[in-house]
Amino acid sequence: MVNRKVSLFEKRRAARVFAVLLLVVGVTATTNLGMHASADDCAEVEVIVARGTHEPGFLGSVIGDPLYDTLLQTLPVSVDAYRVNYPADLLDPASLSRGTQDLTDRVIQQSAWCPDQRFILVGYSQGAAVVHGVLGTGIVTTLPGIYPLPGDLQWKVAAVLLFGDPLRLIGWSVPGHFGWRTADYCAGGDPVCGGGIDPTQHSNYGWAMWPAAWFAASRV
Repeated sequence: MVNRKVSLFEKRRAARVFAVLLLVVGVTATTNLGMHASADDCAEVEVIVARGTHEPGFLGSVIGDPLYDTLLQTLPVSVDAYRVNYPADLLDPASLSRGTQDLTDRVIQQSAWCPDQRFILVGYSQGAAVVHGVLGTGIVTTLPGIYPLPGDLQWKVAAVLLFGDPLRLIGWSVPGHFGWRTADYCAGGDPVCGGGIDPTQHSNYGWAMWPAAWFAASRV
């Protein structure tokens, strides 16, 4: 009786071990397939969007979503998009830091998987400040927890598109070597980027979608 119980226990343990091994193999196989799929299915350009403060929409209803739709119609290369994962909340003291970290990490990760991929960086309002931090704009890099893009990856930034940029209001622009790759749009009357007196203009950027897309296309 004892031997039968031991035998049954051993069989059950062996079955559990076999099931775990199958699970591990399955997870590994799935992961490897995903890794190969990512490496083999690289868009030529990735649009990385840092949305504005509390901006709804996936990439951002004011800028990111309509701009991406326009870029899909304009760029002569394959394109995909990534939404920067950060709070986009002015009341969160880590918001800007987390935005720069996620954006920089994304470029590093994608550069490893897709060595030939280039990037269009898009920032709206607070998101524009995130992009400034990634590019190394001086006043932003003095803030704690900012993660600038490594120098050896800066060439991969094909274009920079900024909208309602608060740093523009105080006279700061991107570092010089990004200047020719950058377009900075400010609506007339926008108090955030231009010192205007009409807050509604801070979300009035539909007019800039095609000029921004054409600019990006000229830099890709």
